[in-house]
Amino acid sequence: MARVITGAEIVLAALADQGVEYIFGYPGGAVLPIYDELFKQSTLKHILVRHEQGATHAAEGYARSTGKPGVVLVTSGPGATNAVTGLTDALMDSIPLVCITGQVSTALIGSDAFQECDTVGITRPCTKHNYLVKDVNDLARILHEAFYVAQNGRPGPVVVDIPKDVQFAKGLYVGPSKVAHKTYRPQVRGSAQAIRDAVDLMAGAKRPVFYTGGGVINAGPYASKLLREIADLTGFPVTSTLMGLGAFPASSKQWLGMLGMHGTYEANLAMHDCDVMICVGARFDDRITGKLSAFSPGSKKIHIDIDPSSIHKNVKADIPIIGDCGYVLEEMVRVWRARAPQVDKRALKAWWSQING
Repeated sequence: MARVITGAEIVLAALADQGVEYIFGYPGGAVLPIYDELFKQSTLKHILVRHEQGATHAAEGYARSTGKPGVVLVTSGPGATNAVTGLTDALMDSIPLVCITGQVSTALIGSDAFQECDTVGITRPCTKHNYLVKDVNDLARILHEAFYVAQNGRPGPVVVDIPKDVQFAKGLYVGPSKVAHKTYRPQVRGSAQAIRDAVDLMAGAKRPVFYTGGGVINAGPYASKLLREIADLTGFPVTSTLMGLGAFPASSKQWLGMLGMHGTYEANLAMHDCDVMICVGARFDDRITGKLSAFSPGSKKIHIDIDPSSIHKNVKADIPIIGDCGYVLEEMVRVWRARAPQVDKRALKAWWSQING
């Protein structure tokens, strides 16, 4: 329900409406108005840390274990800069965070005021998106947008920088149901034709392998179930990045172990020697590929990823599929069952014999 309240109250109202339970933070002068309001209520629980980097890492752990976005509250200047390591980690590992930072009053921005820094400029390379709130009437919309951006598409951290005078000012609060992001609309359903082409390529494979990553985890338990289903239907071997561990059972006979420089011998040799690679929710990190020119040189590559910028970034995909792993795997299973292709069982048996050797 729309109502006129202070910026600090807007922050807590938005967090409550987003279903936030815990805030990981460290107080400071530029966020005292928010802390004052925080102590007046009992819905949101504050976890006091000893360093802002600890707040971001704690929020990351919370996000990983619950599936909900982690929320961080830190002050201006050193509070924001101390959070940079955790923000970068969350960006690299696709973890949804909303980091609220205090800022000096709008009239002082750019004057080298006490504990002032260019938070937006500093965090631009290490966040999915960031905001500097200059009008209290934009605050509610921006906070709701921050949660949307952090959780949708490839998850990641979002910073909302709020000057102290905006926290004191009174403005209109609107709930999340009245907010829709104008431009950020991630594509979740992959191209039907590309999925059919991928199934055709998989059906003709003689030395295939599934290369899975954190995107399967981020897509939820249903995506993991679908990964197991498509692996069972095809009989193909499966390997994973560190971020993707747990999406496929290690007890399965099709499991090759983890991939990359810290992975298993058989997983790495299988990737090198395969003729069709199905990359699901991974980004061809250098810990996996090593020297790019020598990485799986003879294979056709299918790359499924919700982040368009990850497609062709490190390794060229023969069949790129932009979409959520869950939706794409669901359609892939449907197409495979409908077509019931006859894989080359003799070649697959020889491939498994080579892997087991």
